[in-house]
Amino acid sequence: MGVTILQPFPNLENKTGPSIIDFLSKRVIALGAQQVGHFLVDCETYTSVPQMSVQPKVVHVLHNSEHPASVFSILETGTKQIALVADLLFDLLILKMTPAYTSKKQTKIESKGPRFELGDFVIKLGIVSMSQTFKGVMVEVEYRPCLIPSMCWDLIREFMQGFMGSHVTNIIPPYFTTPSMMAPNQNKQNDIYQPIDTVQQYLEHFSNYRKLSNPPIMGMRN
Repeated sequence: MGVTILQPFPNLENKTGPSIIDFLSKRVIALGAQQVGHFLVDCETYTSVPQMSVQPKVVHVLHNSEHPASVFSILETGTKQIALVADLLFDLLILKMTPAYTSKKQTKIESKGPRFELGDFVIKLGIVSMSQTFKGVMVEVEYRPCLIPSMCWDLIREFMQGFMGSHVTNIIPPYFTTPSMMAPNQNKQNDIYQPIDTVQQYLEHFSNYRKLSNPPIMGMRN
């Protein structure tokens, strides 16, 4: 595992999700990458029942096919975030908590698509959908030899610009430099990268996609 960067790909021409994935796949393959299977990252959000808590709490439960034996959860208390990495039994535990937490099934969101490898890089091109509704396209790039974001950001940026062009900025994503509820006084760009960092990046982008109105083109169609 190395440093991973997530980047939404803008749908400027109102294309379908599969057509965008096909466009990016051709660019990645032109660089010399080979497809190695598919990937899936999903997120389901549970909210505390009002009578069980004065201050409502939210639990996000995420799965990442790159870590098939793990379940990631992030608890939001209103003032901070608490992250937990557990085994698959956590899925059963969260079902036992239904009297205290409820889930709105229509808000379950996921990103899935082809997975490519090119030397030390892993590239994942995902269609983001919520309740079978196309929300956008997310690109994930991992550089496996490095564990410190600030030491390899320039290399990852240059690689991503090779197939995404000017859609990739020269500035490291705010996740690594902006204080958060998880680390209010911490700059993550000089920390050792952990799998939970990938999950948190997905959660940030998923939250943004959930706020978007449905695009005019439904990308899940053939």
